[in-house]
Amino acid sequence: MAEVNGIKSLCIALLTAGIVTQTGSLAAQEVKHLNPVIEKLAAGKPFIGFQTGNLSVENARTMARADADFVYVDMEHTPMDFPALHQFSIGMVDKATALKKGNAQPNVALFARFAPYGREQAQWIAKQALDIGLMGVIFNGIDTPEQALLAVQNMRYPQKRTSKYQNPPGLRGYGPAAAAWVWGISTAEYERRADVWPLNPDGDLLAIMMIESTEGVKNADAIAAVPGVGAIFLGAGSDLRQSLGVENNSPEVEQAFQTILRACLAHNVACGITALTAQDIARRLGEGWKMIRTTNSALTQWRASPSGR
Repeated sequence: MAEVNGIKSLCIALLTAGIVTQTGSLAAQEVKHLNPVIEKLAAGKPFIGFQTGNLSVENARTMARADADFVYVDMEHTPMDFPALHQFSIGMVDKATALKKGNAQPNVALFARFAPYGREQAQWIAKQALDIGLMGVIFNGIDTPEQALLAVQNMRYPQKRTSKYQNPPGLRGYGPAAAAWVWGISTAEYERRADVWPLNPDGDLLAIMMIESTEGVKNADAIAAVPGVGAIFLGAGSDLRQSLGVENNSPEVEQAFQTILRACLAHNVACGITALTAQDIARRLGEGWKMIRTTNSALTQWRASPSGR
């Protein structure tokens, strides 16, 4: 009997040691940020990704393993289909990647942009988007710092009394269950992480403002200075060109781009632009742009070039 008890004790000890070792191994692979884009920005690196309007599960799986940092779903010019966006976010959950990494960080962050402009103050949009499990929201047509501030507030939960980051006050309603499921963490952990970066250095949400008008260009410095603004994105510049009243190849368009870039650099805010060739990607990164929207072929060519290695 003593021998049997000894064997049992040895087995329990070995099993416990195995669990401790495994737990320690997983803990060693934990990352500060579950949002891979924010992990890059915190390290001073740019992030590159794609736009899509295809909300099929097949495309979600493809995007989840794309050689990119983010994908954003365009719902400004396609139907505002939240059920399809929800399915797309679930389709991007990649358990194999999580097991390989030893943590819940996806390789590709999911963002989306929606139809309302900043002047329309559609506060419910951010709540719906984030409750689906998105890691960032792109806000169209931000013309003033007040609009940018409201966008940031609607991405934040009201802060606990002990929080070091009380302002600007959060307005987001509490319903984290679906988002926590997509992120692969507990609701308590989601609540801790679901705040805007860099306002909260531990946050995993990115508030991205689009400047698309002459008024927005005029207010670019004030917009970039709003606490919680993580990036400013210019897209392809077509709306800005129309607001300026000129053609796409007009020098006024590039001048406006550079005005916004200077504002971003002055406030250490990532500045985003569309670059559709490998040469364009290299040029814009060299100028200081940190967010690049491109195509798969252009990204592949750039990665194969000397500047992309």
